[in-house]
Amino acid sequence: MIARIIILALFLSMLLAGQPPTPRDLGLVIGILKPGPNNAITDVVGVRVGHCTLIRGDHIRTGVTAILPHGGNLFQEKVPAAVFIGNGFGKLTGYSQVEELGNLETPIVLTNTLNVAEAVAALLEYTLGLPGNEGVQSVNALVGETNDGLLNDIRGRYIRPEHVLEAIRNAAAGPVAQGNVGAGTGTVCFGFKGGIGTASRVLPPVLGGYTVGVLVQSNFNGFLTIAGVPVGVELGQYPFADTIAKNEPGSCMIVVATDAPLTSRNLKRLALRALFGLARTGGIAANGSGDYVIAFSTATGVRILQQSDSMLDSIAEVRNDRMSPLFLAVNEASEEAILNSLFCAESMKGQSGNFVESLPREKVLAILKKYGRK
Repeated sequence: MIARIIILALFLSMLLAGQPPTPRDLGLVIGILKPGPNNAITDVVGVRVGHCTLIRGDHIRTGVTAILPHGGNLFQEKVPAAVFIGNGFGKLTGYSQVEELGNLETPIVLTNTLNVAEAVAALLEYTLGLPGNEGVQSVNALVGETNDGLLNDIRGRYIRPEHVLEAIRNAAAGPVAQGNVGAGTGTVCFGFKGGIGTASRVLPPVLGGYTVGVLVQSNFNGFLTIAGVPVGVELGQYPFADTIAKNEPGSCMIVVATDAPLTSRNLKRLALRALFGLARTGGIAANGSGDYVIAFSTATGVRILQQSDSMLDSIAEVRNDRMSPLFLAVNEASEEAILNSLFCAESMKGQSGNFVESLPREKVLAILKKYGRK
């Protein structure tokens, strides 16, 4: 009884602070590695995140989230990057050039399915307007999306370039708002309210001391599993059951940042392992789900200068046989980021009167206790 009172008090105090508690706040530890100080993608030094949230009337429930790898001119000082596609039912712009050249030259923007074009236009405006880019005539804008059409009037296409630029201007280091914010404003995950989630892991010095951070836009289905417990089944909320509509809401965008010196080859290997975290939460990469992972390194030693007098790049990166700790880190951070997106999201009513409940946290905690996890 005392433990339950403490949990309820913590829950209420965090609600008053503006965000519901995460699983870690409630005593549920995911994995064995320690998180960074903010348990966020911004624990990777230099990474900044910004949101623009649109909630208007009873029909607009959408937004934009921007991830900036560093605070300089990203076009002139590119970062190595890679994309891994778990299931390609999505509209990720800029993928082919990242695949070909192995680098990233704009901020990463996440939004809804039908506003990708507006986000691209904003990234072009932003990049062309940076000092030093006066002669630039080609920009590879990287924009990902999920479909928030259950709660949001997605056909209205309310995101404008100025909203994307606002998210970029709002980008900051430190704690990252989670749940019903930015690109996660109108999303649904495992039949409950989804949203933006983030987490990080820091390797011990003996394993390199590197940080891996993950940010997700969760909007997918499956059999919700928390710490190995079949929570979705226990709650009776899972796909293909008689009581659940047989729909396949999608997708999941996963952004991975690290300060480990990696080139695109090992970043792609790292990106693949992020999907293991999605699987551990019960995601099934359904036919209608676009499951993409974008990974980049902020290490200064692997950055790619737009202009150089040298014909050769000299890059030192983590050896293949030293990658396994980073694989574990991204696995754990991806799993926790998805769970954070659920625990931090709140119930929402949207267009056409559609209503999506938040994860019933007290019931979930009781289920976890039943299975010996609490």
